[in-house]
Amino acid sequence: MNEKEFNALTAKGEYIEGGSEAHVFMGEAAEEARRITSEMNGAFRTAKELRELFSRLTGRDPGDKFGLFPPFYTDYGKNIKVGEGVFINSGCCFQDQGGIEIGDGSLIGHQVVIATLNHDPDPARRAGMTPLPVKIGRRVWIGSHATVLPGVTIGDGAIIGGGAVVTRDVPAYSVAVGVPARVVKSVPHD
Repeated sequence: MNEKEFNALTAKGEYIEGGSEAHVFMGEAAEEARRITSEMNGAFRTAKELRELFSRLTGRDPGDKFGLFPPFYTDYGKNIKVGEGVFINSGCCFQDQGGIEIGDGSLIGHQVVIATLNHDPDPARRAGMTPLPVKIGRRVWIGSHATVLPGVTIGDGAIIGGGAVVTRDVPAYSVAVGVPARVVKSVPHD
């Protein structure tokens, strides 16, 4: 299996059986992601060097306005897509096999976790998993220590409060807080 085949499989949300060819590919791809994130996290890097490493990690140019404060962790990298001017603060963990899209101008706070895989609930098949993408709109602010779970879409301009656990979609221009996150108010916008 190669990256293109794996990404096509996860884009369809197909079940990945433990020990399967796709599962083995995930392990191999994780080694490459660890190599690159070790370079990011292991020494001081300029903003330009971090952009270059992130580009190598994802296979996409994040643009000159992209910002990243290490450390940053991911176990794949090739299924992260960021828009123009995205900022990712330190300590974030992205499990991106199912796909993570972050829209223009979004801010990701310290130690945010974004997960895109659900393990099989059957203990005998627990190594199996189902990928579900996370989509974050434009100009979203996700507060420190928030967790975004598989399959969630966060609309443009939304705010996710620090420490929130986002288990379902959040409408555009709304503020969601708590565990599980719930919408508590709207965000003023033009």
